[in-house]
Amino acid sequence: MQQLIECVPNFSEGNDQNKINNIVNKINSVDGITILDIDSGKDTNRTVVTFVGKPDSVIDAAFEGIKEASQLIDMSSHTGTHPRIGATDVCPLIPIKGISMDECVKYSHQLAERVGTQLKIPVYLYENSAKNPDRKNLAVIRDGEYEGLKKKLNDKQWKPDFGPAEFNAFSGATVIGCREFLIAYNINLNTKDKRLATDIAFEIREQGRSKRIKNPESSNLLDGEIVRNNDGSPVKVPGMFKDVKAIGWYVSEYNRAQISINFINYKVSSIHDVFDTVCKLAEERGVRVTGSELVGLIPMDAVLLAGKHYLTKQNRTMGVSEKDIIECAVQSLGLDDVSKFDPNEKIIENSIDDNDNGLMDLSGKDLIDLISDSSPAPGGGSVSAIAGSLGAALVSMVASLTHEKKDYIGSRKKMNEIGLAAQDLKARLIHLVEEDTQAFNSILVANRLPDKTSEQKEYKEKKVFQANKYAIEIPLETANLSLEVIKLSVDLIEYGNPNSVTDAEVASEVGLAGVRGGCMNVMINISGLENIDDYDPDIQHKIDSLNDEANGLYKKAFDNTKKIIS
Repeated sequence: MQQLIECVPNFSEGNDQNKINNIVNKINSVDGITILDIDSGKDTNRTVVTFVGKPDSVIDAAFEGIKEASQLIDMSSHTGTHPRIGATDVCPLIPIKGISMDECVKYSHQLAERVGTQLKIPVYLYENSAKNPDRKNLAVIRDGEYEGLKKKLNDKQWKPDFGPAEFNAFSGATVIGCREFLIAYNINLNTKDKRLATDIAFEIREQGRSKRIKNPESSNLLDGEIVRNNDGSPVKVPGMFKDVKAIGWYVSEYNRAQISINFINYKVSSIHDVFDTVCKLAEERGVRVTGSELVGLIPMDAVLLAGKHYLTKQNRTMGVSEKDIIECAVQSLGLDDVSKFDPNEKIIENSIDDNDNGLMDLSGKDLIDLISDSSPAPGGGSVSAIAGSLGAALVSMVASLTHEKKDYIGSRKKMNEIGLAAQDLKARLIHLVEEDTQAFNSILVANRLPDKTSEQKEYKEKKVFQANKYAIEIPLETANLSLEVIKLSVDLIEYGNPNSVTDAEVASEVGLAGVRGGCMNVMINISGLENIDDYDPDIQHKIDSLNDEANGLYKKAFDNTKKIIS
């Protein structure tokens, strides 16, 4: 699976467009990254650049941006309303796809070490990357800002995590670390009354509110009397959602009030849970939620979580396509209320510009035409993966059709499980369609390497072995996943809607093609190894076992289907 990291460096320059352009151009010069947003503020004298890409590319791009900023921005003469500690004030890394927080932290440490060692800039680690728990909070590290940095560096307790413990008057210091994705999100109300939005915001935000005695003449708690402690301070009531910040405001452009929300960690407090709660709180106050909007981008995971939540509430199966899940989320959250929500622009993974369209981006006719050409790739391996993916798609379809029928209410849980499993298999097999072609091409590249010297020969042998190993593993995975498709089809034939039983059986037919085709490609690619024991001496037995199991399951699917339709 492709790994993606988002990086959001904050540079202490918001007025000199030439300097901003130079920094952005340095970031953009690194292959493999996509710039998503550039936000400059004159009063804050600050520019926030948002870009995303593969981990190594992101680290290189972040370093280049920090390096350029360190050469252009003189902190000794810097002024601005936003707190800051250096030319690159803070550089957060956010895991987006296919990468854990722990893995992301390792990359942040690599970046911090490069900045500290090569640029001689003091670097502090924060949030999940912090080595010192007292430094997790950015505000704590920033305390005293640039003007207090020299004194801070003289304090042994504030020795940087990387870089010299010396005051860099020109560049200051930099804070680097990993955090969860921050989502900026607004919920719209059918009222102009800002105080109603504020009242609801106080209820949901983690900070909470002052406790009040409800005014019997008003549904708005802000109209109630504050309950105070003996010392006169207000009694505080914690809010309903952790890692949530919220305020109420009026937006003249939309002619309505909004609850403006920042999700610090959407995995702790989800968008859909907050949205559902706001709907209830709004109704209690005599107003209604009309929809919501995103400010900036959102991770795919957050949208899919919302979509699955609402599918479950609607007693619909979650075993549907990603597109359908997204559509359910958009409709349920009312994300089209005040402006169009385009998943290709608003979901971060979709927004990445990728001009290299893969095989599965072609039309069915174009894909078949491409396979029919004289080129050896895509070939049997890719077609085997396509066969398996088609089987998984059929399984998902039958599970969904069964789930919808009232006669099968008792089977809904099982159909949902089968549908989810089928969708997962479908996605993985589609990925293997591309991977098989890449594996074949890697063998061609390895075999073309020069081998005139002993060093070249040794290197080529290594690369040829790696390429052949890769070319064995891909079809082997295709075979194993296609076997799982057949298993699901057998369950569907037994428990699913009998009106769709032949569809379930066809899934086993193409699943068997995926298994046998994958195994055949493993066998031919084994021949590229000089010594099979270097890979797996038991590989032939594994292939034979795969085929035997697949054939047995297929026969069961075929025979059971015949009994049902006869």
